Amino acid sequence: MTTAQTQELDVQPTPLALLLLGREADPRSERGVECPGDLPSPSDPNLVERARAAKEKLGSKVFVLGHHYQRDEVIQFADVTGDSFKLARDAAARPEAEYIVFCGVHFMAESADILTSDDQKVVLPDLAAGCSMADMATAEQVAECWDVLTEAGVAEQVVPVSYMNSSADIKAFTGRHGGTICTSSNAEKALNWAFEQGEKVLFLPDQHLGRNTAVRDMGMSLDDCVLYNPHKPNGGLTVEQLRNAKMILWRGHCSVHGRFSLESVEDVRARIPGVNVLVHPECRHEVVSAADYVGSTEYIIKALEAAPAGSKWAIGTELNLVRRLANRFAPEGKEIVFLDKTVCFCSTMNRIDLPHLVWTLESLAEGNLVNRIEVDRETEQFAKLALERMLALP
Repeated sequence: MTTAQTQELDVQPTPLALLLLGREADPRSERGVECPGDLPSPSDPNLVERARAAKEKLGSKVFVLGHHYQRDEVIQFADVTGDSFKLARDAAARPEAEYIVFCGVHFMAESADILTSDDQKVVLPDLAAGCSMADMATAEQVAECWDVLTEAGVAEQVVPVSYMNSSADIKAFTGRHGGTICTSSNAEKALNWAFEQGEKVLFLPDQHLGRNTAVRDMGMSLDDCVLYNPHKPNGGLTVEQLRNAKMILWRGHCSVHGRFSLESVEDVRARIPGVNVLVHPECRHEVVSAADYVGSTEYIIKALEAAPAGSKWAIGTELNLVRRLANRFAPEGKEIVFLDKTVCFCSTMNRIDLPHLVWTLESLAEGNLVNRIEVDRETEQFAKLALERMLALP
């Protein structure tokens, strides 16, 4: 469509569309700004040696965190691996490390900055490594949602519960309004706590984890859940719907886990007789309902560790991890395949590659602090309050 046609239809590009087109930048958005400096060439045969040398030069001054979804070329340099919250806590437990290099995405580095000391500096090798799910709930949108709940007369009954996969701004909103954070492992505990505090939950930003936990794990019905769409007036909901709902789900999802379908499950069962289907709770409700096992990334890893030799598994989570697990357990005769026929990496997580890591480590080794992720004091205060409520869960 041409510009003239767009003007004729009175269509205005949204801020997110402008960001995707590269025409504007929002430093508070998960889609960050351009990474400065000259990156090494991906074809440089000395990249591994350069990364090792820079890391050795930094010694105990640097602590490298590697999320499970990272490339193997990056994971090999991680001091610890894990999910986002585990890594942030690991960083906080290493106060002697001046630099925390987080090989993950933006919201993860923010959480690490919130939990580490003021003397520690959290670095993200590529500032454009964001999370599409976290981007689906901005501070302005959530503030507007709270206004809608207030006008509907239900805000006083609502307790916000925000998934770890959210920006520091959203975590701070949650802390200000008496809510807590959750992970995919403790979402049920967080919701049980929230319903002891109020009658309703506003669950941000992943609708699928909220719905699956409420319905599958806690016995609610799908009718107890409504979907708040920030792009529609009043979230696309009536006052009556808001008053009747127990779970007000934000219209957000993971771009990787959201692509798995019921057809994916049916297809893999037809292709591999006796296969066990194991999926992450960020998958759609119909996928979770059709799976044999559902759980967090750590749950998936432990389930495969405990699986008998010769067993067959189709895994519904990010491909880097699935491929790594398939290679790890192949000697034990365990057959592990990706749930979907279509290859799907987390595109933003994959922005952290070996050239970016080498550039980061070499810059730090030369005394140049790059790509620091720093959460402002007020945001940190309320985000940390929400995180501490999670840590206090039974």
